[in-house]
Amino acid sequence: MGRTFAYCRVSTTEQHTSNQIQAIESAGYPVEEERVISETVSGSIQAMRRPAFKALVDHKLEAGDTLVVLKLDRLGRDNIDVQQTITALQAKNIRVISLDLPTPDLTSANGKLMLQMFAAFAEFERNRIIERTQEGLQRAKSEGKRLGRPEANDTTKAVQEGKEKGFTQSETAKATGFSLPTIKRHWNK
Repeated sequence: MGRTFAYCRVSTTEQHTSNQIQAIESAGYPVEEERVISETVSGSIQAMRRPAFKALVDHKLEAGDTLVVLKLDRLGRDNIDVQQTITALQAKNIRVISLDLPTPDLTSANGKLMLQMFAAFAEFERNRIIERTQEGLQRAKSEGKRLGRPEANDTTKAVQEGKEKGFTQSETAKATGFSLPTIKRHWNK
């Protein structure tokens, strides 16, 4: 039988993970002190970008181990991140327990069903992000907003100054150090 680890996260230094550790142990998962991984990091950070969590997954957890968290949001910043994290842990044959779910063991048959529902929600969430992005782009275009990288006003200004001095496009390119295509692009602005 594998070892049991607990991952506890809080967002600010004023918060403490002691209540999470106590809740995990009260739920019947005694964890040795050196296997409790605590971290203070914003929940908006992806799970694998959290230093202590990444070190836990990459260097401590082994096949057959169990990872216990108090809440599912400890495993990611959003539904997509949680899904990816759980999938990666299961691929390493690590049992994942989230105490806030009706079926805490995400590797059981019921847990796998829940994960499939999470996957559907994650796909829905990805599609909605794409739709909202496209809607925003269309709205911006209809409002006449220019999309893409903003133009460098300094370039236009330098080219126009060369033009005002009576320089040719080639002379302006030499004087400013810009390429001739850049000069031509900014010449009639």
